[in-house]
Amino acid sequence: MVSTFTLLVIVIVLAIAFDYINGFHDAANSIATIVSTKVLSPFQAVLWAAVFNFAAYFYFTDHKVANTIAKTVAENFITLEVILAGLLAAITWNLFTWWFGIPSSSSHTLIGGFAGAGMAKAASLGAGVMSAINLAPILKVVAFIVLAPVIGMVISVIISIIILHISKNARPSVAEKWFKRLQLISSAALSFTHGGNDAQKVMGIIYVAMVAGNQLNSGDAMPEWVPISCYAAIALGTMSGGWKIVKTMGSKITKVNAFEGVAAESAGAVTLGITEHFGIPVSTTHTITGSIVGVGLLKRVSAVRWGVTVSLLWAWVLTIPVSATLAAIVFSIIHLFF
Repeated sequence: MVSTFTLLVIVIVLAIAFDYINGFHDAANSIATIVSTKVLSPFQAVLWAAVFNFAAYFYFTDHKVANTIAKTVAENFITLEVILAGLLAAITWNLFTWWFGIPSSSSHTLIGGFAGAGMAKAASLGAGVMSAINLAPILKVVAFIVLAPVIGMVISVIISIIILHISKNARPSVAEKWFKRLQLISSAALSFTHGGNDAQKVMGIIYVAMVAGNQLNSGDAMPEWVPISCYAAIALGTMSGGWKIVKTMGSKITKVNAFEGVAAESAGAVTLGITEHFGIPVSTTHTITGSIVGVGLLKRVSAVRWGVTVSLLWAWVLTIPVSATLAAIVFSIIHLFF
């Protein structure tokens, strides 16, 4: 029989491993355009992104997104077995979508897995499955499946129009040099807000695991090693890259030049900064995809490869229910041994 402490250690290790996978799964979000426009080499780009992923640790100290994740499942249904099942399901779906180059949401994978395992726990106790989840944070997450890419798209169009107006009299060669320099800043901003948003999700999971494992009381302050570990893991994961998804994000949705890269990355960073401020765990993938679509629409509607975009939408819609179903199955197996 595995002791509570041993199970807690396993859960924490898996949670940090998920953050690492999240890093290389989502690396494309912040480096795809800067690589496709040849501002940086792939290695330089992942190193650049990783530095700013970790730098977010020093700024995002309110942990609002972590608090939202922690409240996804009702406290009386949270056990280490539930968290373990949720993590295993999330890791499985993340690796599956990464292998096939599908830029799905690591955030929604984690939330779906956690919720699905909690619902399976409720069912095992003879309670209503919906009683296991807190609808307010879940509905907020579901709403932003639609809202995050739309907000990113609108902001990218606005930023594009502003930039075009400012640089309308500039010589194309001079403007191109400036846009490539500015892309360093915009990609850094996107990596910074990506780290701030995504690292917090696993922080929330580790926190509830420590409460369930009797190492913390609910309401206690989060130990400092938790955010440091999560930010370090996501930065190291980013350094590992995710080249299959880079190709999808950098060229398959629409061809992106340096100017469009600046607009899309800036829009993604602004959107992520706003949602983090309000504690909304949005998908970085959805946000930057919407931003890239926005710059494509500004050229013409046909510039966006809608077949690819629709395929991505299907992956987004399926992520939460598939992850939840996987987690419920994994929990049922784990429940046989604990």
